[in-house]
Amino acid sequence: MASKKDKEKDEKEIDIFQNYLVPKQEMLNPEEKAELLKKFNITPKQLPRIKQEDAALKLLSAKKGDVVRIARRSQVAGEYYYYRIVV
Repeated sequence: MASKKDKEKDEKEIDIFQNYLVPKQEMLNPEEKAELLKKFNITPKQLPRIKQEDAALKLLSAKKGDVVRIARRSQVAGEYYYYRIVV
């Protein structure tokens, strides 16, 4: 039976971003976060949430309060961005 440490090691070796179903995700730096909130005239509480335990966020080492930019593809709009705050 694999130990918890072995399972964590196996999870880290898999790069889920290589899968075509996983959209490109990146962390915003504090300046970009402030600019985003100002641009849309919103507070962080008004952003959609994403859990810190999400597999992609584990690879990005996201912390509570960070904002993630997710690039999505659409046949109509091409590529567009979706923002979420880590909880």
